[in-house]
Amino acid sequence: MSTNLRYELRCRECQTRWGNQPISFCQNCFAPLEVAYDWDRIGKEVSKDKIAGRATNLWRYKELLPLPDNYDGSTPAGFTPLLKAAKLGETVRSRSLYLKNDAVCFPTLSFKDRVVAVALTQARHFGFDVVSCSSTGNLANAVAAQAARAGLKACIFIPADLEPAKVLGTQVYGAQIVRIDGNYDHVNRLCSQIADKHRWGFVNVNLRPYYAEGSKTVGYEIAEQLGWRLPDNIVVPMAGGSLITKIYKAFKELIDLGFVEEKQVKFFGAQATGCSPISVAVKSGRNEIEPQKPQTIARSLAIGNPADGFYAAKTILGSGGWAEDATDPEIVEGMTLLAESEGVFTETAGGVTVAVARKLYVQGRIRPDETTVLCITGNGLKTTDALADKFDTVEPIPPKLAAFEQFLETQFSGARAAGKGAA
Repeated sequence: MSTNLRYELRCRECQTRWGNQPISFCQNCFAPLEVAYDWDRIGKEVSKDKIAGRATNLWRYKELLPLPDNYDGSTPAGFTPLLKAAKLGETVRSRSLYLKNDAVCFPTLSFKDRVVAVALTQARHFGFDVVSCSSTGNLANAVAAQAARAGLKACIFIPADLEPAKVLGTQVYGAQIVRIDGNYDHVNRLCSQIADKHRWGFVNVNLRPYYAEGSKTVGYEIAEQLGWRLPDNIVVPMAGGSLITKIYKAFKELIDLGFVEEKQVKFFGAQATGCSPISVAVKSGRNEIEPQKPQTIARSLAIGNPADGFYAAKTILGSGGWAEDATDPEIVEGMTLLAESEGVFTETAGGVTVAVARKLYVQGRIRPDETTVLCITGNGLKTTDALADKFDTVEPIPPKLAAFEQFLETQFSGARAAGKGAA
C-alpha cells in the first residue's frame, strides 16, 4: 500500500488496487471491491486503552474505519447494548445467550445507522451534494435522517409495497421518495443505472465498499463488550449478505491486532423462508447463489439476488456454521417471544433471527454451554403491521372499582393471586 494511504479500495478477487474513489467493482475482472488497510501503521496508532477512553459510539474505532484524515464524527450511532438474555435462553435451552440490540441504534433504530454514518463521510469527501440509496426500509430511514443532519439532499428509492412506518420514517426528514413498482432487486438495478448517469452518492452502489465497513463496528463492539473476547457462535440475519461477512472481517482484524485471542467463531445465517437464497446455497454446501422472487413479511430481508450472497455463504461454510430460514408465522412468534422474554421489541428481521436460533439449538448445531450472540438489527415499531392480527382489541371498562374487579376476575387471571397478595 502507498505510504500516504491508511486505506484504499482493493479487488476481492484479483487484488488490483483502486485507491479511493466512488466505485464498487473492479474494472478489470468485475468482482466487488472492499477496503484494505495498512495494518502496520494502524497497529501503531490505536490500542484497547485508547479506544476505552473515547465516547461510546462507533467513532471510538475510527482508525479501523475508512474515514478521511482528521475526521471527527458527530452522529451518535453505535455502541448499542449487549444484553444477557437469560429468559430467552431458558426457552431455547442456552446458558450463555446474548442479544446485540441495534433496535436502539441512533438515530433511526437500526444497524443501518452505522453503515450510513461511514458512507456519508465519504460522500462529503468526494463532493456529492445529493445522496441516495435503494432500500427495503431501514437504510432509507438512516440516509434521510443523516443527510438532513449533514445538510445534504436525499433522494430515496423504495419498493412500492414497503411498510408504511418505514415510508413515514423517511419522509419526515424531508427526503424525496421514489416508489418503484417492483421488488428490491428491480429498485437496485435502476439505482445502478442512475448512479452511472448522475453524480450522486448512492451509499449502497458507488459508495458501497465504504458503507459496508460500518457493519464491522457490530463485531468490534461485541468483542469489546464481552471483555475483549470472541463468542463461540453468532447468528446474523441476512438480506444482501454484507453484515455477516463484515462481522467476520471485524473479528479477524481484532485477532491480527492482538486485541483478542484467536478463536474459531461459528457464523450462522438467518433468512425468511420466502426469501432464502443464501440459506438454500449453504444447505446445499455451495457458494453459488440462485436468485429468488421474495415473498415474505420480513421485507427488510427481501433481497432475492443478494450482492454479497456468495461471500456470505463462503463465510458461513468456512466457519463451520450453518444457515436456516423461518416461515412468516415463525417470524411473528419470534418477535413476540423476544418481547415477552426480554422486553425487546424487534422488527421482522429480528423475529427471523430468534426463530432461526431456536431451530439451531433444536438441531444441536449450537450447544447450550456455548456463548452465542443473536444480532437484533432493527426496532419493532417499524413493522407493527406484521402483528396487526396477533392481538385482540382491548375493550374499555367504566372507571369504577367494581368494573375493574370483574375485569380482574375474567381477563387478568394470571396476576390475580399476586394482586390480592400485595393488598
